[in-house]
Amino acid sequence: MPYLSNKPVALYVLLLSLFLTFLLMAELTGSKLFTAFGFTMTMGVIPFPVTFLITDLLNEYFGRKVVRTTTIIGMVMISLAYVLIVVDMQIPANPDSPISDSAFNTVFANSGLVIIGSVVAYLIGQFIDIQVFHFLRKKTKGKHIWLRATGSTVLSQLIDSYVVIFIALGKYHAVSKLVSISNTNFLYKLGVAILITPLLYLVHMYIDRYLGENLKNELTRAAMEEPGTENTIQAA
Repeated sequence: MPYLSNKPVALYVLLLSLFLTFLLMAELTGSKLFTAFGFTMTMGVIPFPVTFLITDLLNEYFGRKVVRTTTIIGMVMISLAYVLIVVDMQIPANPDSPISDSAFNTVFANSGLVIIGSVVAYLIGQFIDIQVFHFLRKKTKGKHIWLRATGSTVLSQLIDSYVVIFIALGKYHAVSKLVSISNTNFLYKLGVAILITPLLYLVHMYIDRYLGENLKNELTRAAMEEPGTENTIQAA
């Protein structure tokens, strides 16, 4: 595939693939609750913070327009997954199926609620993340990666944590329980965002090395100037 010899294209394909994988896993596993250190959280908090790390990287090298497009692709894929789940639930299981209809529906019917909540919450959260990241990047003139990455994540995750929990689990728990779960999810995601900041710098270093100095400077400069998506990805 000769188009993958284009380094920006190859980088985008890799980041997009990782983004969609972690995003879909967060949605499909998000209905399961677990307790850690005395706090109740959803299983989706394990893969979900990685999606914001990836969008920060996309914002850094490709700009807001590409991140918006990537976010929309993610939402379309989540919606498609929800449609497939609804279709699958209408098809009865064979008598010898190791998974019964009730077991299947118990898991995936609630995943549908998680998906609906996430579509609403994630669109709001991601677009806030994109705007704040770009604003801080402009203000710091491209310096202090930790500030724009953490600052944008704090605001976006605050909104996402509450919206998705209230939509996905609202019919199962009292408001006080929902608030408690939302608080824990947010604090967890905030902690992860801070802890993975060194990883963000490490990934930056490897991407910069992969792109080379000239191409890296061209991409990051274009990302700050907000070119069209097609110009950014096709940069040679």
